[in-house]
Amino acid sequence: MAAATTPDASRPAIVQGFRRDVQGLRAVAVALVLAFHAGLPVPGGFVGVDVFFVVSGFLITGLVADEVARTGRLRLGRFYARRARRLLPAAALTLAAVVVMTALWLPVTRWRDVAGDVVATSLYVVNWRLADRSVDYLAQDAAASPVQHFWSLAVEEQFYVVWPLLVVALVAAARLRGRRVTRRGLVLGVAAIGAASLAWSVALTSADPSRAYFVTTTRAWELAAGALLALLTHRVARVPQRVLVVGGWCGLALIGYAAFALSGSTPFPGAAALLPVGGTVLVLAAGVVGTGVRPLGARVLQPVGATSYSLYLWHWPAVVLATSLVEGPPPTSTLVLAVALSVVPAVASYVLVEKPLHTSTRLRASAGRSAVLGVACTLVGILAAGLLLRAVPGTPDDVDAPGAAVLRDGTWSGPDPATDLRRLVPALADATLDVADLYEGDCHQNALGTEPAACTFGDASSSTVVALVGDSHAGQWQPPLAAIASEQGWRLDTYTKGSCALTAALTWLGTVDGPYTQCTEWNDAVVERLLADPPDVVVTSNNQIEVAADDGSRLTGGAGDEVAVEGLQDTWRTLTEAGIEVVVVGDTPWVGIDVPECVAQHEDSWAEACTVPAELPERRSGLAQQRAAAAAADVPLLDLTEQVCPGGSCPAIVGGVLVWRDVSHVTASYVRTLEPELRDWLVPLVPARSR
Repeated sequence: MAAATTPDASRPAIVQGFRRDVQGLRAVAVALVLAFHAGLPVPGGFVGVDVFFVVSGFLITGLVADEVARTGRLRLGRFYARRARRLLPAAALTLAAVVVMTALWLPVTRWRDVAGDVVATSLYVVNWRLADRSVDYLAQDAAASPVQHFWSLAVEEQFYVVWPLLVVALVAAARLRGRRVTRRGLVLGVAAIGAASLAWSVALTSADPSRAYFVTTTRAWELAAGALLALLTHRVARVPQRVLVVGGWCGLALIGYAAFALSGSTPFPGAAALLPVGGTVLVLAAGVVGTGVRPLGARVLQPVGATSYSLYLWHWPAVVLATSLVEGPPPTSTLVLAVALSVVPAVASYVLVEKPLHTSTRLRASAGRSAVLGVACTLVGILAAGLLLRAVPGTPDDVDAPGAAVLRDGTWSGPDPATDLRRLVPALADATLDVADLYEGDCHQNALGTEPAACTFGDASSSTVVALVGDSHAGQWQPPLAAIASEQGWRLDTYTKGSCALTAALTWLGTVDGPYTQCTEWNDAVVERLLADPPDVVVTSNNQIEVAADDGSRLTGGAGDEVAVEGLQDTWRTLTEAGIEVVVVGDTPWVGIDVPECVAQHEDSWAEACTVPAELPERRSGLAQQRAAAAAADVPLLDLTEQVCPGGSCPAIVGGVLVWRDVSHVTASYVRTLEPELRDWLVPLVPARSR
């Protein structure tokens, strides 16, 4: 690639090499992130990550473009070796420490997830794992992972892998045409990628903000913005220095404004990310000639900027550990202390690992040695995760826990503190996986889907058909219903969707912060299918329904309950008028605490610490709405509250079986022990008929 410009003594020289203002900008970025995670009043401090993206795109592209300009090619081995020395040793040390921290202090319920996250982090794809988890209904109540912050590093590492390969491809393509790749060609390529990524970021952030936050495709434009600036520095240098400095101050103001004006409720990245990204570009442009925004070059900021990578790596595990060790939401003082204490391992990591290996003359002299170092660092995380997985305790094969049977035979006398938690069904570490079979068969529609994801259980050829319809609180009854269907020779069809009851009402969903139109569309499709091929009986259940007002806001209080009840009635009557019997399994109470984690944290006192009064969580249950709708629509309702919350309280364990798998769902293991109650009620309501 030809040199950028012809030297001109009348213009200030473009600043080459180390820039103090960039180091200061790194310090500002990491300070924003740390303040945000420490609970300080910086609601948009997460934009520090976006600052890092732009800086990375700028610096890496500058190195790549400079090498191509000087040599006409890019030596990938040397490039990747530099990245490996710079990033991987400190990351591997952090991951190993996280595994040790998990085994020592985090409840066993988190071990399996943490191990999976560590493996994904070691392979630089944890952002995609987190994106999948963000739309996974079963993972919505999961505690934050101690390596969750690695998502942004995964995005950068994917950029470091892909971007040089694209440059090499452009160089090779130019050579085939007998030319040298030009800066103009690189600019056009980066601009096209950036524009496509920005458009996708805006679209996906609007449709699915949780997923959009993590995926690489919605963040590539931020790295591309820094890359474009690096490629256009020769043009930026022609702008009067005073104008650039004023622009740099404006850019710093934009970053500050974003940090205090945005918040966790802001759909992000999307268009909102233009604030920190545009601000960072202006700050970097100000230092293309001269000193840039002078305060960023202050001596006090330089060590913070130098250690920003290690500070970023170590602060979040400390926050997660502090959160786990205190009861309830941790106070800001606890989070601040955790972040402050994380400075110690961060500085030690920088001084003893990051800097020595990055600057090692032996490693710099051999790309092969650096490659071996990179592979070794990758294996450290994977092997540590494997050891953690092997340590996860399970339930012995010989356990036959009675569960709800102890309520039926009268041997229940309350939570038994002497219960052997090593023989618990399911094992605490497996509780979140103890779900209905329909999840394994991909039969449960997610929040964004609108098509019925139907599955069949029992006798598929039977002329007697029972349909299970509703949200996840309906889906939890699939295991005993499937067993009853097999026993009675029925066909059981399931139609379930996350947070979506069988209702005609326009519901409201907090995760989309507005009307849940996907639920309405799904309901219309399911009802149409049921009417086209009527089952004998529809069994339904649902969590408490939140409805949307005409203006799209959430309708609360008595007015909201009234609309919710009317919505249930309307749909049930539509089905009953078509000759379909509708029956309702009353919703189970919300316990409001993560029960498996509570038991894991209070192994010696779980009977007291993890038992919740039934009347407290009932306010979060859908049972009251169901009772009102069932009475008005003359629909049978089975109330099993006493079977999950006997004697007015909701225990964590009954008859050696863990009752709850999270804050509101009953474990599949415990639901199976309620099969007799369900059978005695349902069988008389299901008439056999020939088709």
